[in-house]
Amino acid sequence: MKVLGIVCSPRKQGNTEIMMETALTGARSLGAETELWTAVGKDLKPCDGCDICTRERVACHINDDMPELYGKIVAADGLIFGSPSYFGFATAQAKIVMDRLYSLYNQSALVDKVAGVLSVASSSGNEQVRAEFTSIIQHCHMFPADHAKGFASKKGEVKKDDYAMRSSEELGKQIVSLIKQGYHWPEAYRKPMHNVIGAQYGILSYPLRHTRQVE
Repeated sequence: MKVLGIVCSPRKQGNTEIMMETALTGARSLGAETELWTAVGKDLKPCDGCDICTRERVACHINDDMPELYGKIVAADGLIFGSPSYFGFATAQAKIVMDRLYSLYNQSALVDKVAGVLSVASSSGNEQVRAEFTSIIQHCHMFPADHAKGFASKKGEVKKDDYAMRSSEELGKQIVSLIKQGYHWPEAYRKPMHNVIGAQYGILSYPLRHTRQVE
């Protein structure tokens, strides 16, 4: 059993990374193998909308450091996404990672994985970061774990936030516990609902394509 921590902060050994290390410690305490991946120093390019991964069901063509992360994600049973709040939202690095998961989504490579979220903010933005990642988790048919959050601004300050430290550790344990439950999506519903309805009933999820357009 493997849990991968994905730190989407550009700051080396910052507050998000500290929380992630604590979460992975919690996962290891219940027997999981863990690994931490960080966006620091990585070449991460945004999705260019080529749609090759949709048409051909192949990995992304962009030549950067994402393929390394793809392999780690596929090999993991559980994922923890982490990002600080920048201007009230997840970081630019986090958005690139989320967008580029589209390749794995099209291969149904994320289905049944357990995924949680951790975040840190100086004053606000934790819930927005959670919402952004949770949307991706649900869309990719992963099983959602909880959210650990902290408050800090200066590097390392999150260590003083007892709630952040304790919730991070418990998040790691929770993810392992959920993995051990062995949840699986039913075979008929492993793909997104719009694909299910399209395949079974021939109905598209784009109303204007099969209904009369209002003049």
